[in-house]
Amino acid sequence: MAMEVMAQTKMLLEGSEAVAEAVKLCRPNVICAYPITPQTHIVENLSQMVADGELKAEFINVESEHSAASACLGAVAAGARAYTSTSSQGFLLMLEVLYNIAGMRLPLVLTCANRAISAPINIWNDHQDSFAARDTGWIQLFAENNQELMDLHILAYRISQDAQVMLPAMVCMDGYALTHAYEPLWVPPQEEVDAFLPPYQPVVYLTPKDPLTLGALATPDYYMEARYGIQEAQQRALGVIEELAQEFKEAFGRPSGEILEEYFTDDASTIIVSLGSLAGTVKDAVDELRQEGVRVGGLKMRLYRPFPQEALRRALGWAERVMVLDKNISLGHTGALASELRAILYGQPRQPRVAGFIVGLGGRDITTETIKGLVARVEAGECPDAEFVDLKPENIWRGER
Repeated sequence: MAMEVMAQTKMLLEGSEAVAEAVKLCRPNVICAYPITPQTHIVENLSQMVADGELKAEFINVESEHSAASACLGAVAAGARAYTSTSSQGFLLMLEVLYNIAGMRLPLVLTCANRAISAPINIWNDHQDSFAARDTGWIQLFAENNQELMDLHILAYRISQDAQVMLPAMVCMDGYALTHAYEPLWVPPQEEVDAFLPPYQPVVYLTPKDPLTLGALATPDYYMEARYGIQEAQQRALGVIEELAQEFKEAFGRPSGEILEEYFTDDASTIIVSLGSLAGTVKDAVDELRQEGVRVGGLKMRLYRPFPQEALRRALGWAERVMVLDKNISLGHTGALASELRAILYGQPRQPRVAGFIVGLGGRDITTETIKGLVARVEAGECPDAEFVDLKPENIWRGER
């Protein structure tokens, strides 16, 4: 492992620069994106790489995110490896096409720089945008830090293009917390990435030599089978991701592709579940609490779709309490992650109590002190379904003029 790391180059990169470097290493044939905060630096860097001749790719300028996704759909349908990125409202504008890309079983990688959804307008981070696409058929990976960003993009292409999967994949990164943060990270050499990710060899693609139709009208006799095929591919992807994570670790010396990361969970009576950069704050809070004698642990999910329910049952099913920090809200219900965890843990031998907290919406800060306070309440027996943390009552509008 030491020799593998020594063969790589350590660089200080902004998160958006790290994504651009990773995409360049993956050698896409077509890049198409529309600038929107906070993902703009990604495509700015990629366009410069193409202009400078560092990356041999077609960079397509378009008038909207809907067009960017559509152009990528066409590129992949023609047999090319393609890439795009977006955030927030731009992500929602792509949503129609995201369903089409998955429905046509086209391998594509997208970076979602997670940002809050309007209205009101907000440019800071939460997970509401990518969670709006949880039912599209896309694979969803979440990065805690910039090293994982580098690694997960390389993995995402392998997963997406695997013959057992053939589904698009998005890598989700927290806006500003990662997109604009500088961190030192290891960048693998091109030849090692080429060995792990060989050129894309499409099995089905549009060509006049062998004409076919993609995305044709499906009558009731065919539509359900098409959706079932996506469901089957999502389930197969779980095994593929585990195999590729191990292959990645052997090739590059990092466990970045492992679907779950357990942090002091072996003896924990309360386990905190989180996604993205928040996992780092959770680890700090766990460290402080354990020094105080509190048996608490953290569970980071790198994979959200397909939902790794069996792995989650193994990791959480024996705990007394599970505390979920959702940076989203399924309005009218609860946090989406807490809801799904309650469903899969129901009926387990110990059936842990699942406390759900809505945190960080619109970029509101989440501190270790906040997390420690929530742990104390959960350990004392509180178990809210979907409590909004650190609300400011004076800012709530209830219909009065």
